Amino acid sequence: MYAIYARQSVDKADSISIESQIEYCEYELRGQPYKTYQDKGYSGKNTQRPAFKELLSDIKGGEIHKVIVYKLDRISRSILDFSNMMQVFEKHQVEFISCTEKFDTSTPMGRAMLNICIVFAQLERETIQKRVADAYYSRSQKGLYMGGRVPYGFHMEQTVIGGIKTSKYVVNPEEAEQIKLLYELYADPHTSYGDVIQYISDHRIKNLRNHTWNRTRISEIIKNPIYVRADLDIYEFYKAQETIIANDAGDFLGTNGCYLYSGKEAKRKTVNLKGQNLVIAPHEGIVSSDIWLKCRKKCLGRGESKSAVKAVNTWLAGKIKCANCGYALTIKKTNTQAGRYFICSRRMNTHRCEGAGTIHASMMEQLILKELRYKLKQFPTLHPPIGSKANQMTAQIQTHITQLQNEAENLLKKLPEASEILAEYIESRITEIDKQKKNLIKEEALLEDEWKKQQGEQGIQNYEDKWDEITFDDKRIVADCLIEKILATHDKVVICWRV
Repeated sequence: MYAIYARQSVDKADSISIESQIEYCEYELRGQPYKTYQDKGYSGKNTQRPAFKELLSDIKGGEIHKVIVYKLDRISRSILDFSNMMQVFEKHQVEFISCTEKFDTSTPMGRAMLNICIVFAQLERETIQKRVADAYYSRSQKGLYMGGRVPYGFHMEQTVIGGIKTSKYVVNPEEAEQIKLLYELYADPHTSYGDVIQYISDHRIKNLRNHTWNRTRISEIIKNPIYVRADLDIYEFYKAQETIIANDAGDFLGTNGCYLYSGKEAKRKTVNLKGQNLVIAPHEGIVSSDIWLKCRKKCLGRGESKSAVKAVNTWLAGKIKCANCGYALTIKKTNTQAGRYFICSRRMNTHRCEGAGTIHASMMEQLILKELRYKLKQFPTLHPPIGSKANQMTAQIQTHITQLQNEAENLLKKLPEASEILAEYIESRITEIDKQKKNLIKEEALLEDEWKKQQGEQGIQNYEDKWDEITFDDKRIVADCLIEKILATHDKVVICWRV
């Protein structure tokens, strides 16, 4: 069946009427039967028109084989929309005729015109993408709000920057106290993300936005310069990392936070800061630069920070925690009769814990060894847990996945108000993000499978009978296999076993 499509905007009273359009199109049919599709009062700048949607539906259903319009702009005013429409027509072998422009896809000239339209449509797509990217970069360099989820620790307020209406973050006092605690916990060299989560759980610290505290969320917070009170130390840190800094050193006054944006040629922000873009933000920071730098250097990717100091004073290092606050117990050596003893690292650094009292290292090791022997009898062969290298790589993948999810959420928020062309760009980018996420999830699964396979080929045997003969490093491996952590004070010891 043939179809005639006609459209008229109500705001153009002098335009040709729908009835006249249909009359012109009937001449091309020369008496053949046809179905009319009329959109009165709709603009041609987009495809959100009921009769046009009905036409496409009938084409896909195989009911229409030729479409005739009075003029090309009656069916579309957008080259991009027209190109998409012609792809549908071609797929379902539907011919297209424009009466006044003699545009007929059944002829060689008509098909040539179609190809020209497709070329211009591609040019329009690329131009829009470049314009969006340039506008984003320009606004980001001015410290303007670029959309997205409001970070934990802040709420949003309207403001004006450089004569431009925008928004900025304002510190939320209650959430900010939790942010400070997270940084304070992780700043301890012996504290892992797992330790931080355990502390939060033990002290029933609830996320004030009803989210779940997890490794990825905490890692995202720790690595974000939006929280730091950026001073010259922060400037020098990012300069040493070859980050592109938009502001002069004189702008780093120790008051404001920073925005970090991905550069065009840069790698992932959690892996390498080279080529990223750093901008002083208009909001106040929450965390002091010294605490923030301790955390950021600690969690930088491999090769970007110094490795942790190897434990030499006790095979319980990294396992034993203060039962009062959850922080690591650090071993101290003296030349007195006391010898080696444990002290709460939080008490030592901040005095915000009453401490664990006097815990002699030798006595504690003997106590734990006694309990270990009971466990070793039950497990003649032990398999070490996943190592720190694998954990680090997994954490990097999880963080990248979170960043992609955030980017997709930001794009979806902009979609309802986007133009047709920008909407297509957003949909294309979301599709690409989804593909990247799937690849990262596969990469994470392969990493875990490979590590488990390697560990399955290894085993620790007969350590119960030869404890005094094995090396210091082997003692630490055995402890790591069996013990999750030890919570201790001078009068209480709780061992949390892995098995």
